Amino acid sequence: MKNTVFALTFALSGFLSSSAYAQFGSAPAELSLIELNDDMYVISNVAVPGLVTVLVTDAGVLLVDDKFEIDHDNIVQLLKTVTNQPVKYVINTHYHPDHSGGNAKLQALNAIVVASDHALARMLVTNQPGLPNVAADGPLTIYIGGKTVEIHPVGPAHTNGDVVVLFPDYRVLASGDIFANGPGTSAQLVDYPGGGSAKAWPHAIESALKLDFDTVVPGHGLVSKRSDLEEYLDRSMRFSATMTELIREYRSRENIEKVVRRDFAWEDFHVQAALDGLISEFRSGPVAAR
Repeated sequence: MKNTVFALTFALSGFLSSSAYAQFGSAPAELSLIELNDDMYVISNVAVPGLVTVLVTDAGVLLVDDKFEIDHDNIVQLLKTVTNQPVKYVINTHYHPDHSGGNAKLQALNAIVVASDHALARMLVTNQPGLPNVAADGPLTIYIGGKTVEIHPVGPAHTNGDVVVLFPDYRVLASGDIFANGPGTSAQLVDYPGGGSAKAWPHAIESALKLDFDTVVPGHGLVSKRSDLEEYLDRSMRFSATMTELIREYRSRENIEKVVRRDFAWEDFHVQAALDGLISEFRSGPVAAR
């Protein structure tokens, strides 16, 4: 393993149109703090932006994801209610700005941002601020305040740079957007310009399930259990099997749209962003290379 230093608004340069989620990221989200245990918290909100997982130690704070830039001040204020320690590390589960938009402001406070090399590549392509200080092409472990934090690449799924973050001392997994669980968040949204793959998505979840944890902080939605991620694996496999069958039957785009809306909770945004890519992927044959 080598280490390389170096818009919803998603507005992700080719992934989403500028109009699709313009209402998100234009104002700070209403945030709340959920306590997982004595040292860990989740900074939560409804749907978008993504959840933030917080580890507090006597040597500093580690965050998994940091929402949009506009949410920075509210994140910092919530952190101050539980610790006086500075943020030392931020791990981006992928490149989307509802998970990495706060990077630059936290870097200005001396935080080190870590991501996968695929996430760094996409951030460069999309001209995002707050590029990772460290980008890894394999597993990476951070030790902070006597605690261990493991970064495990699992993509492609939502993007080709998806990682999950394990807190083995607490049996907690931060899954990023390979898993979402809650009202309006559960649909599998594949970022095809970002290297995502619906076919490979079940393999990403299987990789995550090889790790030892009880609690899952999803990319969006509600704090969940391991069994919820296992159910999401079943759903992702059913999604892939359904798409394979629809393509085999030469179903029309209109018919496929009807099925993914009815059976897999796709909404206008998902259809606009990913339906054509989804159809193309399943017409192309084998599962995307991991």
